Amino acid sequence: MIGFLQSTFLGEIGGWLLGHLIFILLIALPVMLVMAMSTWMDRKVWAVMQLRKGPNIVGPFGLFQPFADGLKLFMKETIIPSGANKGVFLLAPMISFVLALVSWAVIPFDAGWVLADINMGILFLFAVSSMGVYGIIMAGWASNSKYPFLGGLRSAAQMVSYEVSIGLIIVCVVLYASSFNLSDIVESQRGNIFGLLNGHIFNPLLIPVAVMFFISALAETNRPPFDLPEAEAELVAGYQVEYSSMSFALFFLGEYMNILLMCALASILFLGGYLPPINWAPLYYVPGLIWLFLKIVFMFFLFAWVKAVVPRYRYDQLMRLGWKVLLPLSLFWVVLVSGWLVFSGHYSGGAA
Repeated sequence: MIGFLQSTFLGEIGGWLLGHLIFILLIALPVMLVMAMSTWMDRKVWAVMQLRKGPNIVGPFGLFQPFADGLKLFMKETIIPSGANKGVFLLAPMISFVLALVSWAVIPFDAGWVLADINMGILFLFAVSSMGVYGIIMAGWASNSKYPFLGGLRSAAQMVSYEVSIGLIIVCVVLYASSFNLSDIVESQRGNIFGLLNGHIFNPLLIPVAVMFFISALAETNRPPFDLPEAEAELVAGYQVEYSSMSFALFFLGEYMNILLMCALASILFLGGYLPPINWAPLYYVPGLIWLFLKIVFMFFLFAWVKAVVPRYRYDQLMRLGWKVLLPLSLFWVVLVSGWLVFSGHYSGGAA
């Protein structure tokens, strides 16, 4: 597409810009649509587990409920506290939303279907996700209120704590793939279990790593049982308590987009990404985009399931789990995996 546009009257620079803009829209618009429908799925899963109906009025099966919620937020008045720093107050939700959207630039949706197929895709995701905490801290500080400030501090401590363990967990997968490129990580899982199964989740040595990644992803995205920054009972929604209308909606959209990003990352690292679960030729006729979508939906169901059945942790339990359990375990598993790869002769040293 980009090459065709460059060969037309638009010229090389104009064609390049237009082609990439179209590619960005082809990624951003479906991602935001799926993100909107994920709120519907979230509420439906909770409802089924609590013997309720959930959204069922707006549209068939309540499918239009997310759009009704968005319209309601859009029509509300934007209220800025009198003592707030208005510039930082309005900039904070924009930062959270934009960073959550930018992260999808390196996600491979199929073989060759990636906006930026960079060799350091994992490091790019780390850099962008680590910056996301700034939006939350800025929101807590700029609100000029104790409750959002405490919520922002909680979120900063929580996200930093679990990013360390996530980093070590991903190192285990990088060692197997000998690459930081997400497309290479997916391709390294093709038939890697007896030539029959695609995905690191079938590797007994990486199953505990996948479980630790799932737990850390829950904490990284402030999902129950680790939603301490937004704990309604004691912090009245935490860092976003002073936000309303579209400024609140941007935080809400950014949070769900980060959840979907973690679901996509888990699918790519452990479930084979756009590859079918079984290395069987007829299954490859199904587009890789469909396989990745189904895996993301499955991971999102697990996120919603945990919220419905697991009670919230205390903050000291959250910190203890991150620093005293997951961090030592993930570090031990890096040593174990690297030792096994050297011993078995599979490690080539390319990723290190």
